[in-house]
Amino acid sequence: MKLSPIPLLWGAASVAQALSGAEWQKQSIYQILTDRFARTDGSTTEQCAITSYCGGTYRGLIDHLDYIQGMGFTAVWVSPIVKNLEGDTPYGTAYHGYWAQDIYSLNENFGTEQDLVDLSAALHARGMYLMVDVVTNHMGYNGCGDCVDYSLFRPFNNSGYYHPFCEINYDDDNSVRTCWEGDNKVSLPDLKTEDSGIRSTFSDWIKDLVAKYSIDGMRIDSVKHVEKDFWPGFLEAAGIYGIGEASSLTVLDGNPAIYADWQNFYWVQETFSNPSATMDNLVNGINTLKGKADTTALGVFVENHDQVRFPSLTSDMSLAKNAIAFTLLSDGIPILYQGQEQHFSGGDTPNQREALWTSGYNTQSELYQLVATLNRVRNHTLAAANAESGYVKYQAWAVYSDSHSIAMRKGDVIGVFSNMGSGGSGYQINISGGNSGYSGGEQVVQVLGGDCNVITADGAGALNVQVGPDPVVLYPASVLEGSGLCGH
Repeated sequence: MKLSPIPLLWGAASVAQALSGAEWQKQSIYQILTDRFARTDGSTTEQCAITSYCGGTYRGLIDHLDYIQGMGFTAVWVSPIVKNLEGDTPYGTAYHGYWAQDIYSLNENFGTEQDLVDLSAALHARGMYLMVDVVTNHMGYNGCGDCVDYSLFRPFNNSGYYHPFCEINYDDDNSVRTCWEGDNKVSLPDLKTEDSGIRSTFSDWIKDLVAKYSIDGMRIDSVKHVEKDFWPGFLEAAGIYGIGEASSLTVLDGNPAIYADWQNFYWVQETFSNPSATMDNLVNGINTLKGKADTTALGVFVENHDQVRFPSLTSDMSLAKNAIAFTLLSDGIPILYQGQEQHFSGGDTPNQREALWTSGYNTQSELYQLVATLNRVRNHTLAAANAESGYVKYQAWAVYSDSHSIAMRKGDVIGVFSNMGSGGSGYQINISGGNSGYSGGEQVVQVLGGDCNVITADGAGALNVQVGPDPVVLYPASVLEGSGLCGH
């Protein structure tokens, strides 16, 4: 899915309080843009000029953690925290945090050092975790590649730390690693991350950053633009788990044969945003990717701050429900980008970076409630004694598919998804006993939709299920107790 070049995941050695890679696979992540999530003053009416700083802060985030935890998320991913270039540019201010100029100072627009310490502590007090976005590939400069004032950068303050300016040829791996992102309006000088001195500096920096702010995980920007042998030392120094962005023009075509070891993903947005599309690409892509990568170790998302929002492609609520449900119940670590739960519909950058506070943090919205239920399913399943082998490491597979529907089994949970849209007519499918995983006569509950209908498997374990237009999630009735689902 053009939406989701899915990130590369690494496990790193754990420090005393850090989660292991296996433990991170049990989490669900809510991604925020710090500047656009919540203001210190709590305003829900303050206007936001989309290319400028709008006033979101760590303190505002602390005050609205109930909103995130109420959806069942266990980790929060925040924007890069370091000081960025100041002032306006042809693309606006550096409110997003990806144009660093001083890695040793914080971006004061988001708050103080104490505010960030307090955010980390507030998350940990709730049993939640902090993921911080970091950038090692480049710095940021307001101007063309031939006219950079390197003295503005700290610590990499002269041209010798950078590759010579060149425009990226995305068909050439070496060019992707050594040429510059950006353009002649805002340049992102490309660091010589192959240099041992730069590597040592970054290793010392990330070690200190993690310790100072008790960071639990990293999202790493522009991973594919840095040589692979940079990462083991960096991650070892950090001592925490990392999930890396591997998006580029070369991985936005849905072909898992391209950079398969980067574990890219593609097909969800393509399939669910278009009722005319078939499930073929999704089913084939899942099967191909399973043969090339550990799909249980992926970060999975349908929107982020760089991709158009799903509702900008279609306003159909049923299609949005199916895309979100598929994302949260598929293999790997689900990631929801702020605003998805409110059906925000921004298009190309920067329009998908709306201020969340304009929603009033509505916890009764249809998608907020859907996300909360889906996370409840996932979290209850993960709390079971056999969660590690029976769910986390269980590779989801299509137990049924046709042109417009797919049933995916992951452990004891079966999700049935369609792309027929709100105007489509539902129909019945049969999931065979050999595929359902249920015993003859076993009762399963449809936990979405509020009706909590019970379906009884036939003597062979087969199920007749009504498909579409909204997603269906089937859960064994025998393990519902304590889940918070269907009155339990």
